[in-house]
Amino acid sequence: MSYKLLVLNTETNTLFDYAPVTESVTYTTNRNGSAGTLTFTLLKNQSLNLTEGARVQFYVDGKEIFQGFVFVIEQNRWEEISVTAYDQLRYLKCNASYSFINKTLGEIIQQIATDMELNTGVLENTGHSFDKLTKENTSCLDIIEYGLMLTQYKTGKTFVFYDDFGKLCLREAQNMKSDILIGDGSVITDYTYKSDIDTDTYNQVKLVKSNKETGQIDNYIFRDQTTIKKWGLLQNFVKVDENLNDAQISEQGNIMMAYYDRVLKTITINGVGGATDLKAGAMAYFKLKDVPELKNRYLLILDKVKHTFSVGEHTMNLEARIVDKEVYLGGIN
Repeated sequence: MSYKLLVLNTETNTLFDYAPVTESVTYTTNRNGSAGTLTFTLLKNQSLNLTEGARVQFYVDGKEIFQGFVFVIEQNRWEEISVTAYDQLRYLKCNASYSFINKTLGEIIQQIATDMELNTGVLENTGHSFDKLTKENTSCLDIIEYGLMLTQYKTGKTFVFYDDFGKLCLREAQNMKSDILIGDGSVITDYTYKSDIDTDTYNQVKLVKSNKETGQIDNYIFRDQTTIKKWGLLQNFVKVDENLNDAQISEQGNIMMAYYDRVLKTITINGVGGATDLKAGAMAYFKLKDVPELKNRYLLILDKVKHTFSVGEHTMNLEARIVDKEVYLGGIN
């Protein structure tokens, strides 16, 4: 297994491969809300052209794995330098205001990418157009994440937004399916199964909007009395755009209830043999005989994937969400 870790400094027009002087490289992707991250550490006297904004490219056996830009350079007392690079999604953390009319999610992503001078790749047609999607002073990434949630609610399909070696892409999760089996029958060092209503569960959503005409605050409450009786009241409070009408607010509330009103079940597996094709948003087969939901082979969407590359070795840590409404995505095979 061979690696290339190229850093291009456009100010000095220098290109160096840091793979030979780097003990390990980690590449982490999350399905929701954050950029892909590449980190590596080296000694100071080997830091030849590192600077903020330098372009980073990482290859494994000639395959394109990551392209991004240096955002953080840290040095400790032993003169070790730790470098953190992010892919293009990092630039979508900025806030903006948009009002999209009759646009698909792919068209929305393309417009935002054009405005932010970012490159796009495959943007699959979701089959759903938004009559109107308005967001005020909201991060571009949150706008797209909301579009993903709304698209899933409307179409019943899960789409994934990610950076593919310098190109922003939108693909249906089903089209990112892997045949890899994780768990029984594969080498793992440890796993953790967790079921909880503490992390990201709500059975009441309260949306509030400023009313320009009355000067008052309008409240919109969505609740599930059955789970409130079972778990107690778990409320999510959100202030919505004052330009939204009642129908749009009702739609947003129903979407949030459909997403958050459930027991969150997650499986975390460490020390899996590495597979370069897997990233957050891809689908892989899980089978763990000691976990009731996974005693048969199920196809789950990966929420987080962390690859660790070192000399001659590649391992992964994986996280997947087992939500009752999503556990059968892809079916049983």
